[in-house]
Amino acid sequence: MSMNRREFMQLLAVAAAGGMSLQSNFARAEKAAEALYDLPPFGNVSLLHMTDCHAQLLPIHFREPNVNLGVGSMRGNAPHIVGEGFLRHFGIKPGSIEAHAFTYLDFVEAAKTYGKVGGFAHLATLVKKMKASRPGALLLDGGDTWQGSGTALWTNAQDMVDACKLLGVDVMTLHWESTYGAERVKEIEEKDFAGQIDIVAQNVKTTDFEDPVFKPYVIKNINGVPVAIVGQAFPYTPIANPRWQTPDWSFGIRDEDMQQAVDAARGEGAQVVVVLSHNGMDVDLKMASRVTGIDAIFGGHTHDGMPAPTIVENAGGKTLVTNAGSNGKFLGVMDFDVRDGKVADFRYKLLPVFSNLLPADPEMAAFIDRTRAPFLDKLTEKLAVTEGLLYRRGNFNGSWDQLIVDALIADKDAEIAFSPGFRWGTSLLPGDTITMEHLLDQTAITYPWTTLTEMSGEMIKTILEDVADNLFNPDPYYQQGGDMVRVGGLQYTCDPNAAMGRRIDNMMLKGKPIEANKTYKVAGWAPVSEEAKDSGPAIWDVVANYLRGQKVVSQRALNLPSLKGMDGNPGVAI
Repeated sequence: MSMNRREFMQLLAVAAAGGMSLQSNFARAEKAAEALYDLPPFGNVSLLHMTDCHAQLLPIHFREPNVNLGVGSMRGNAPHIVGEGFLRHFGIKPGSIEAHAFTYLDFVEAAKTYGKVGGFAHLATLVKKMKASRPGALLLDGGDTWQGSGTALWTNAQDMVDACKLLGVDVMTLHWESTYGAERVKEIEEKDFAGQIDIVAQNVKTTDFEDPVFKPYVIKNINGVPVAIVGQAFPYTPIANPRWQTPDWSFGIRDEDMQQAVDAARGEGAQVVVVLSHNGMDVDLKMASRVTGIDAIFGGHTHDGMPAPTIVENAGGKTLVTNAGSNGKFLGVMDFDVRDGKVADFRYKLLPVFSNLLPADPEMAAFIDRTRAPFLDKLTEKLAVTEGLLYRRGNFNGSWDQLIVDALIADKDAEIAFSPGFRWGTSLLPGDTITMEHLLDQTAITYPWTTLTEMSGEMIKTILEDVADNLFNPDPYYQQGGDMVRVGGLQYTCDPNAAMGRRIDNMMLKGKPIEANKTYKVAGWAPVSEEAKDSGPAIWDVVANYLRGQKVVSQRALNLPSLKGMDGNPGVAI
């Protein structure tokens, strides 16, 4: 159960009295806590933004990355800055509650002090607070909302659909939602969301006649100001996820269509045009430089919690590009001052959702309890205890990823294991009990099957090179997925600055070079091909059995590549 605000402030007092390094001045800590959600209204149009909550209804811990590499023109620019460099870039005080929210620094100690983040009941309180001070404000959902938990998987997304309606979402776009299948997505749009939540995605069309699958945009009247919200679903859904789940839909970035949608909305009288995007921040930054007439892009997909917008100049003016993190951890608040038919000024704040500082909304809390009740026995099964921090976030293996590849190698008697470069999944602190719910937070997808494949050394290198190009291509429009595939057993060198096909080198297995013509046993999971359906047990069953046998999970070294050419890169702190 979460502490109330009084109990939390008492905890801070005890910590301060003990000389806690995070915030030695308790009075300042208390003042910061009071001020965190004191956000005076501004202007006459307000938009609230959440994204990538990955079906997390309860408060959680979530560690931000210590590796978020930028290459080419992206090097050294947000979001590719981590740790102390991030704090300097955004002017955040080290050791503050905001420093914990936005960076990995002192994560375990700070997490114990400041408590968990997110949770729909606490988020609902913050949304209501912001809407009460900003009449007419809309809540925008950037997608990756219906996937990421056991209850979302078992209810076919119904728990999150109902939670979003109760939260007061007004407009949303899509990515992982599509992995429930086209029929299910359209059923929710046409039945559950009818008259309440609009799904917008200008870049999703039918494969036969290029007809729109969803509305490209909607125009909402906020305090007499027509505001257009244009949707941009994840452009590479059929590549990053199974094509067979949406066989009749085509995706893509579609800059020209985006320009047409923006122009059409302006032609209908929109005085403010924003894009609700699941492109990822680098793609949003490039799109903002190419498409004119967009006042702001509310971005998602890459889970980058950005405290301030990046202002991008283009031929028609300027566009604000934001990204609101993940796991229900943040709520973005954009206030526009609209005068004479255009945006004259703005204020933006990305608010961290600390469950200890925000009381739970009673109606949402009761809904969550009812929703979870039928599944509690399965969710609360105790699998093992972790001695170290378990997290997944960053360009390469996190400790949760390491646990998964270790389990795959053990279960499949494999030499090498691959795990997808997913960046969702909650964090656990040292000493925490790993429950089935926590494991499902890392693995709950609609194509969870495990595989064992014989691969040549040449094929292994091809796979690594392909994923590396998706991540490190200097043109963000060619970045087609998540982070680097997580690897078990195999060691390698990675040069992110190298040309395509030349980034991966020195592949080694147990101290011996990988041979191009030799065959190796490689375990994996989450196959995207339809032929791989039911290829092996679900990944959560494999890892759960492994954990039951371990009982205590020791802190283990991460199997990280040796990086070349990254000295001084502000996106890495290993």
